[in-house]
Amino acid sequence: MSQMPQLSACPSCEEPLESGDRFCGACGYDLSAVPERPQDNPTIAMNGSVPTQGAPAGAYLRAAPDAGPAWTAPGPDGPGAPAPAHPPTGVPGTGTGGSALPPGTPPPPSAPPAPAAGVRFDRPPQPGGHAAPAEAEPPQPDEYLLQAPDPRVSAEPAAQAAGSGGKVCVACRAGRVDDDGYCENCGHAQPRERDHMEQESGPVAAVSDRGLRHHRNEDAFAIGSTALPDGSPACVAIVCDGVSSATRPDDASAAASRAASESLLTALPQGTHPQQAMHDAIVAASRAVNSLAAEPATAREQGPHQNAPACTIVGAVVTSGLLIVGWVGDSRAYWVPVDRSAPPARLTEDDSWAAQMVAAGLMNEAEAYADERAHAITGWLGADAYELEPHTAAFKPDRPGVVVVCTDGLWNYAEGAEEMARVVPLDAATRPLHSARVLVGHALDGGGHDNVTVALVPFPAVPQGAGSA
Repeated sequence: MSQMPQLSACPSCEEPLESGDRFCGACGYDLSAVPERPQDNPTIAMNGSVPTQGAPAGAYLRAAPDAGPAWTAPGPDGPGAPAPAHPPTGVPGTGTGGSALPPGTPPPPSAPPAPAAGVRFDRPPQPGGHAAPAEAEPPQPDEYLLQAPDPRVSAEPAAQAAGSGGKVCVACRAGRVDDDGYCENCGHAQPRERDHMEQESGPVAAVSDRGLRHHRNEDAFAIGSTALPDGSPACVAIVCDGVSSATRPDDASAAASRAASESLLTALPQGTHPQQAMHDAIVAASRAVNSLAAEPATAREQGPHQNAPACTIVGAVVTSGLLIVGWVGDSRAYWVPVDRSAPPARLTEDDSWAAQMVAAGLMNEAEAYADERAHAITGWLGADAYELEPHTAAFKPDRPGVVVVCTDGLWNYAEGAEEMARVVPLDAATRPLHSARVLVGHALDGGGHDNVTVALVPFPAVPQGAGSA
């Protein structure tokens, strides 16, 4: 049982209190109902040198050989330019901080913790400073009660019933949607464009859905394919999750995903090493989000209690023999081999309170992620971020598989690598769009408490134009 906090004044009427009072003498307020203030400041700082937690050791992920394509020397402006503030090592098989992959043993609990750079809550804070749990979120306005269509249900039969082959109402599945966005049959307003998005680009596919609890989709993605200087293919997937406690999180995620994707698709054909290109793409995404803080729209919408626009980011680049991931925040990337007898792995380590507790040995993973502070992030893109520290890592899998790039709206329902592998369809490498729909459906069936976004990138990439069945 937690002890009653020591208060000097009544939180209800603000009258002075005597030490040990159980009730306020002025208004009768029950002082035992006042919860202790949680310790919101984490004690251990995270950076790219911390080994990935939970990725099983084995030969299926091995360090890439030193020999490889003649990549442009790492650097923000090409050969001979100064190295970036937080450069990746450029050596496949290592992380940003130079640590070996797969991981070793986490630091012992007795190790002195480094000071934390800062914490940001991915849900609006409650009085007391901690983030509201998903189940405590207030109900959304009535105009948002209509949900986006289930991505696993085809609208084709309804389209034929409607007659025109145009848009069909997602509520009654029978009426035609007029130019104003309302169903001519049942009158329902239709979901906004970002409520549910799907895209394919070569062998890469992504799906994003608003979920069942939020009034808008604050996630965003960008995918694409290009060719390296030697003519071999390269696939790119970027996924961003807007920080809900910030101003304009939907704009932040859209700007970050677009900027990162454009940066990668420009740098890779020029011969920039994919790990350096990923680092630079995250820096470009950060600049795009930072620029939103100076726009007039922010000044009009932002209240004194709100933060600057912010989001998390995770991305993957797949070439013919190399897999690169990069991230800031708590969006994740997973490796799922086609041969399910080989173990899957989580390729990223969250910038979050929970991950810091696990890395420090202060909690196990189940305890940390069950805590209401678990989703307090310690790294993000935004003008009020204390320090931008992109994380990158390089892998060379020895067998085909698929890279799952997603927001916590999905991994909250399949957190461990083994859990994620169980819900990824067996044909995900050849039918990525169908599989992305299945994964979004898994999150919706689990409750859809958050926006859900997932991109699937086959490794090695299937030929251009193969697409989904």
